[in-house]
Amino acid sequence: MSSIEKFLTSQINKLKDNHLFRTLSANSDLVDFSSNDYLGFSRSNLLKNAIEEELAKQASWMIGSTGSRLISGNTQYAIDLENDLAKFHNAEAGLLFNSGYDANLGIFSCLPQKGDTIILDEKIHACIIDGSRLSYANRYKFRHNDLGSLEQKLKIAKGNIFIGIESVYSMDGDSPDLVGMVELAEKYEANIVIDEAHGAGVFGPNGKGLVSELGLEKKIFARIHTFGKAIGAHGAIAMGSKALRDFLINHSRSFIYTTAAPFHSLAAIKLAYKELNKQPQLQTDLQNKILLFKSNLVKNNRLIESYSPIQSVVFSGNENVLKVYEALKNKGFNVGAVRSPTVAKGMERIRVCLHLFNSDDEIYRLVNEFNQYL
Repeated sequence: MSSIEKFLTSQINKLKDNHLFRTLSANSDLVDFSSNDYLGFSRSNLLKNAIEEELAKQASWMIGSTGSRLISGNTQYAIDLENDLAKFHNAEAGLLFNSGYDANLGIFSCLPQKGDTIILDEKIHACIIDGSRLSYANRYKFRHNDLGSLEQKLKIAKGNIFIGIESVYSMDGDSPDLVGMVELAEKYEANIVIDEAHGAGVFGPNGKGLVSELGLEKKIFARIHTFGKAIGAHGAIAMGSKALRDFLINHSRSFIYTTAAPFHSLAAIKLAYKELNKQPQLQTDLQNKILLFKSNLVKNNRLIESYSPIQSVVFSGNENVLKVYEALKNKGFNVGAVRSPTVAKGMERIRVCLHLFNSDDEIYRLVNEFNQYL
C-alpha cells in the first residue's frame, strides 16, 4: 500500500472509531423528514407539467448553456428571470449563481478588500466561511445571535464592514434578531449580507423570506436566496443594488469562471416562483405542520427553539444520536443525525425537517417514536 493510501485509510478508520464516518445512501422508501423540500415543490406534478409546457414553448432551448454567461451562456430568459426575481423580492437588481454555495463564496471572496472587516455569526454556513477565507479582509466571529458580542466586534472593525448572517440556521433552525442587527449595522455603518437559504419560501408574504416579513429590504446590503430548498429547483440569486450586481459580474470568480445554468433550471425557478404567487396560504399550512410536531413532543426541553421547518431534538453524544437515528430508520423514517464536530459536543441531535407533503398521521407516528427516547 502506498503512503497516500495508508494515510487515507488511517483517516477513514479514525472517523469510524469516533462514529463520524459518512456514506452515500438512497432512502427513497422511507418517509421523508430529512430533505429541504419544505413546500414539496421538487415532487410537485403540477410544477413538472408547467415546466414541460414552458419547455415546449421554447422550441430552441438547449440541454446545456454552452459556456459562462460572459461568453456564450447568457440568454434574455436569464436576464428577464433576474429582473422578475428582484422585483418579487423588492430589490433593485439580482444576479443568478449556480448554487447558494457559489453565491456566498463569490460575494465574500471578492467584496471585502484588504483593510476591510468581515464579522460572522459563529454558526454561519461553511460556504460563507470559505468565501471569507479567500478574501484579504480581517475576520471575526461573534457568539450565535448575540447582539452584545456582535457590537464588541463592530467596535474594533475597520474599513468597510460586512456582517454575515443567515435568516434560518440550518442545524438549529433558529433565526437572528434581525431588527436589532439592522440597528447595530446602521450605528456602525456596517453592511449586512444575509443568506435566506432556509427562509426562502418559508417566511414572509408568498415566501419572500424573513427580510421581507420584517419589512427590512431597504436596510439590508445583500440577500442570497437559494432555489434548492423550499423552491424545489437549483441555483441561487444574490440581490441588492445595481452597483452590487455590476461589481459581482466583474469580480466574482464563482460567477465569471463557471458554465451558466442550463435552460431547464431557469424554467424550473421561474415556474416555482409563479406557484408561490398563486398559493399565498402555503406558509401558513407549513406552520401548522410545524406546530403539530412541536406540540406533541412529551419533553420540549430537548427541542431547540425554532419556528422554521427545521426542528432539532438533542441526544447528547454521537453514539446516542446514531442509535436513535437507526431506530427511527428501522421504523421507516428518514431523519438527520447531526454529530459533533458539525455541532458542539454535547449538542448532537436528530434533525427533523417538516414538509407540506408529510401527512398528520406520519407526523404523529414520528413523534410517538421520539417520545420513547425522551
